Amino acid sequence: MDSLPFDVFSRQCPSRGTLEHVTGRWGGLTLGALYEGSLRFNELRRRVDGVSEKMLSQTLHALERDGLVHREAQPTNPPRVDYELTPLGREVAGRLLALIQLVEGRMAEVLAARTRYDEARDSP
Repeated sequence: MDSLPFDVFSRQCPSRGTLEHVTGRWGGLTLGALYEGSLRFNELRRRVDGVSEKMLSQTLHALERDGLVHREAQPTNPPRVDYELTPLGREVAGRLLALIQLVEGRMAEVLAARTRYDEARDSP
């Protein structure tokens, strides 16, 4: 069996950082929001409810550096900056959205499991 050139389970592997950018709370939500189409910074901030301006900026920089997001600055006054997924970002976001839809679709089971767990922990 051929070994993979990258191994996310290895501490030194650069894929681990990208996985963290993609699966972190703000990265995943940002990718999911951009899957719907190109957005300006403030539109994206409104769509990703709860993200601070600083965190969104850091998230976008990391995703852009990883080649998942494209930033396009228009030379207008005031400046206009649009963000959109690259082809790689679109593929990653599509897989992530499938996971999101699975979780959302099974939340009734998750909530029931939480209730059972909490009740078992509270009983003597």
